[in-house]
Amino acid sequence: MRINTRLTGLALLLLAAGLAQATNGYFTDGVGTKNKGLVGAGSADPEEVLIVATNPAGLALVDARTEAGLGFFSPDRSYATSASLVNGNFGAFTIGPQDITSANKLFPVPYVATKWQLDPQNSIGLAFYGRGGMNTSWVGGSATFDPDGPGPAPVMTLPGTYGGGTAGVDLMQGFLNVAAAHASADRKLMVGGALIAAVQRFEARGVGTFAGFTRTFAASGGTVMPTSLSDNGHDMSYGGGASVGLVWQPDPKFSAALAYNSKLYMSKFKDYSDLFAEGGGFDIPASATLGLTVKPNADVAFSFDIQRIWYSKVDSVGNPIENIFACPTAGAGGTDVESCLGGSRGAGFGWRDMTVYKLGMRWKVNEDWTARFGVSHGTQPIPGSQVTFNILAPGVMENHVSAGLSRRNGDRGEFNLALTFAPSKSISGTNTFDPTQTIELKMHQLDLEFGYAWKR
Repeated sequence: MRINTRLTGLALLLLAAGLAQATNGYFTDGVGTKNKGLVGAGSADPEEVLIVATNPAGLALVDARTEAGLGFFSPDRSYATSASLVNGNFGAFTIGPQDITSANKLFPVPYVATKWQLDPQNSIGLAFYGRGGMNTSWVGGSATFDPDGPGPAPVMTLPGTYGGGTAGVDLMQGFLNVAAAHASADRKLMVGGALIAAVQRFEARGVGTFAGFTRTFAASGGTVMPTSLSDNGHDMSYGGGASVGLVWQPDPKFSAALAYNSKLYMSKFKDYSDLFAEGGGFDIPASATLGLTVKPNADVAFSFDIQRIWYSKVDSVGNPIENIFACPTAGAGGTDVESCLGGSRGAGFGWRDMTVYKLGMRWKVNEDWTARFGVSHGTQPIPGSQVTFNILAPGVMENHVSAGLSRRNGDRGEFNLALTFAPSKSISGTNTFDPTQTIELKMHQLDLEFGYAWKR
């Protein structure tokens, strides 16, 4: 009961913290302060219990200890729209023109993890951590559109990015990994697995103007307005999945790792069943990691990791916005109600799968100090054709650089620090609902994390 009480408290702490780490899409670049110092590399050379978030087999190579940390994540996101040739006439939906920066710029992100060594070969661990990334607030601006195209209704200009007031989304995700790992007697092969429980909290604001493009509205013949589209406060979603991994260490100077995290199957956001595909579905995509580490001497280690994230396999994230034109009420001659917002083929953010390449170096300066450095690159998941909806979730980061430090505190404790910077990245594309207008999404970010670990 004490453990359950603590975990419940940690879950509430994570969700209350306002998690938002839009780094590789909305996956974090690393989990754990040491791992962040390597920009997420090192799945074949684990140093923290938090390795279970990437590769549960790595738990077998970490000392029995407890870790806790707090990060301060600061993204700077903006969008700009060009002047339009039609300004909302002829059925167009014109955003602005305007240049707005998101109001949300600082988020605390905590974590905690612990490991128990059962015997020389077997260990178990618990890790609670968070991630997110779609947390935006676009205050101001306006949208102009003609609700009936060539009909008699006048062109309207309404406040907010999409004409529904202040627009934005708030997505928070918390994870509890319960992991077990086994090391062979010669400690050359480690295998592990974890069960993952997940909770999500979501809110959407300022998108009520898309009510006419929902499955609820289209299926009713235009007589029933949706009630689960926008401005319904926070809704919760629960679910889970599993992960497996291995670490092969045939020689002290070389190790390799392979891990797979399944899709996490989540309950639906009922309060946003008219927004997300499949009636509010928002599963968490699967990912896989391949890692290699080379240690030329006892003080230096180079790690190279490749991570693949399958965003396109989650319909609410991967479905393209163009699906909306097949909706019967979109005015494009469509006949498929399941292509409307909220339908099984409903329009989404149009994200592509993402591959991230990570290179990190760990350098043991002396008995008390260790330094880490890392760089990563991944092609961001948003095509230029999908910028209209992705004003809500501009996860356009591609490059990251990081540095970290650790200092021993006696024989049982350790202070850790990591700093990650993602330089400015922008993408541009055509407004899906006004082809005479260009939308540019732009972002850069800074992430500072502190951690402490102690042996029990």
